[in-house]
Amino acid sequence: MKFTKMHGLGNDYVYVNCFKETVENPSEVAKYVSDRHTGIGSDGLIMICPSSQADFEMQMYNADGSRGEMCGNGIRCVGKYVYDYGLTDQTSISVETLGGIKYLDLNVVEGKVASVKVNMGHPGLKACEIPIIMDEGREQDPVILSPIEVRGQTYQMTGVSMGNPHTVVYLENIQGMAIEEIGPAFEQHERFPNRINTEFARVLDRRTVEMRVWERGSGETMACGTGACAVAVASILNNYTENQVTVRLLGGDLEIEWDREADIVYMTGPATTVFDGEIEI
Repeated sequence: MKFTKMHGLGNDYVYVNCFKETVENPSEVAKYVSDRHTGIGSDGLIMICPSSQADFEMQMYNADGSRGEMCGNGIRCVGKYVYDYGLTDQTSISVETLGGIKYLDLNVVEGKVASVKVNMGHPGLKACEIPIIMDEGREQDPVILSPIEVRGQTYQMTGVSMGNPHTVVYLENIQGMAIEEIGPAFEQHERFPNRINTEFARVLDRRTVEMRVWERGSGETMACGTGACAVAVASILNNYTENQVTVRLLGGDLEIEWDREADIVYMTGPATTVFDGEIEI
């Protein structure tokens, strides 16, 4: 199987051009290639496929083999791949995902895509949209600074769906936290029927938020595009920030804007090709 290793701010995936390649069992292949000791090493597998609804389809699998609805860093790399490898000559493209069709604007510098602006669509704020289990009768309500008990401690969570489920928790010290203990407890919590991606965030000022993320199915990653969008939306909802936010992740910064009037979230950030290769499956 021919592949390309790419990353968005260190959130790395193995990309396969399924216009040319066939992946018989993507769940098992994802687990195999993601292993950082015996495989290629990645946060998962992303297949670039033909689509009847958009220009391309992105099929994304986490490192544990589970299917993911959306990946913000991943979709930016899809945009870079299809342009740089000649699958399109357009700089505005559409990509089908399980989280809906997303629209990408490609910033081309000297013939290669340097960064990508993604129309991430509208954020889902109702408990049932994310989904988060709430008290009876509150399924249609937003989840804003709602208490949740995890490992004997009460946190205040704000829920956002960006095509995949997120909960945002604000802490004073995200660098010193034991994310490898707290993250899995959130991910597997009974109130998240589809599991959850958890962002631990700290507001630095009205335009800047830093975060760490525990991704469902992959653990802590260097960056999470949909997670950065969720943090920005949560911070705006809670009136911590303006509508344009720089989100600082372990791998670098993403620029997030929530157009409240149109109810559309835009994410802008880099995409990087690491190397091409071939692996026996």
